[in-house]
Amino acid sequence: MTYDRALRQVGEFGRYQRRIYLLLCLPIFTSAMQVMVTVFILGTPKHRCAISENDTYAIQGPAHQRLVNLSVPPADTPLTYSQCDLYSYHSDNESDPVHSSFVRKCSRWVYDQTDFLTTFVTETDMVCHKKSYVTHTVMSFMAGFMVGAFAAGVVADSLGRKKGLLLSLVLHIVPNIAVTFTSDLLSFMCLRFLSGASVGGLLAVTFTMIMELVGPSYRMIAGIALELFWACGAIVLALLAYLIRDWRYLNLAVSLPALLFIPYVCIIPESSRWLLTKGREQEAEDILRHVAKVNDKTLPEKLFDYEDSFENDRCVPIWKLCVTPTLLVRSVIIFFNWMVVSMLFFGLSLNVGNLGGDIYINFFLSSLAEVVGYSAPLVALRCLGRKPVYVTSLLLGGAACILTIFPVLYGNASAQWSVVGLSVIGKVGASTAFATIYLFSAELFPTVVRNSAMGVSSLCARIGGMISPYIAVINEVVGGDLGVAMPLVVFGLFAFVAGLLALSLPETKGRHLPESIKDSIKYTNQTIYVTENGVNEASHPLTPPKEGVSLQDEK
Repeated sequence: MTYDRALRQVGEFGRYQRRIYLLLCLPIFTSAMQVMVTVFILGTPKHRCAISENDTYAIQGPAHQRLVNLSVPPADTPLTYSQCDLYSYHSDNESDPVHSSFVRKCSRWVYDQTDFLTTFVTETDMVCHKKSYVTHTVMSFMAGFMVGAFAAGVVADSLGRKKGLLLSLVLHIVPNIAVTFTSDLLSFMCLRFLSGASVGGLLAVTFTMIMELVGPSYRMIAGIALELFWACGAIVLALLAYLIRDWRYLNLAVSLPALLFIPYVCIIPESSRWLLTKGREQEAEDILRHVAKVNDKTLPEKLFDYEDSFENDRCVPIWKLCVTPTLLVRSVIIFFNWMVVSMLFFGLSLNVGNLGGDIYINFFLSSLAEVVGYSAPLVALRCLGRKPVYVTSLLLGGAACILTIFPVLYGNASAQWSVVGLSVIGKVGASTAFATIYLFSAELFPTVVRNSAMGVSSLCARIGGMISPYIAVINEVVGGDLGVAMPLVVFGLFAFVAGLLALSLPETKGRHLPESIKDSIKYTNQTIYVTENGVNEASHPLTPPKEGVSLQDEK
């Protein structure tokens, strides 16, 4: 029998799979905290130049107020002070600072402790002329994300899924804990790069292991439910960050739980599917018979005919997608959409501190939006199809982000919640789009280049993640109310353009997947390949159904 038929025999999502599935999802929970903790450990609170060794940001009394007024120039915003400048006096006449002084840059700062007691930014004074270092540090994490996904994928394909998982877990434990004890920028950036590599590796390897663990009819649900663990991790982080305002203790609180993954060395089995592709049939069969025993199922004496069931798929170079204008344009649109969806998702997460109001409430609402966004495809994809769900979610998210410009420019303080609400709607759209694009794009690429094309898609997503922190700090360049709205407007415009371009992509629900480049060229909205009772016995979760069954049915 084929591998998928064997999974049906042992139970597609029985007691054994549920246990391993939960264990594989837990690192995604902690990965979300490691990604999003950036919002808090690199948070930049309100600040101004220090006027003495024992100065504080909070005004201690009338005498302190007068001294600050004489020492720090006012900012453009009423009742605030310049963040980077101090007065230096020409004479002893300090009663008239405007006419008897000149402005100079300062080298020490005091920080508002309303939201954060300490952050890495406040400890290293990454403000004023050093504020760009914060964005570079976030980008280094996203660069690690990209490198980790590639490296862990290579290890998982060549040495085994379990080894790829364990390597990612080592990087998930050691660098994240070590970050707590670093005090210089270079070490911090290097360790956060490795932390990003661990998250990229864990997302890539755990998703693959889950797809190879559960039966065909549960793969779509298992893949999307995996992302709910991410959303739950972000919600827990919101609570921890609210309770722990010191960045070192907070980082330790989100890093130490990863020590619980050490027993995975003994608990998590190797992927039986990977063993079969490497010719280790007996090991794979032993694992599947153990699964059957735990699930109270029985298997026939002869399980596989390896020679017939697990031949290597014929692949072609990915540049074959460029042989015709149709495929080239379609591929470029898909790659661009991957970049935009990732940019929108991570950008909205990083931008919560710029929305005004309480950063903890904003972050909690943004995380709650992910739960809604990830849950929607579980029903909508089966009822409406891939393209309507994906395009609608992206256009909705983009429109919500663009509309924030109106309450920001024309509203008053009471309109602040409308900005936060529109940002949350944007996050719902981004989450739904992220959950959908995995399935949608995998069904659009032909089998012979699907793995390579999905790899390029992931690369484009990581590039989008690396760009997002720079868009999130546009407000530092533009300034004023327009600067507050500008990051969301930019994210929204990108999302809107990507959604409109995605309208040209064909629907894939209930249709036979393209196998060859020639099939993909002829794959249009008018070509339908549906059968009523086809059963997919494909040996890979992304290979096309034999009788025209969609990837949704296969998953």
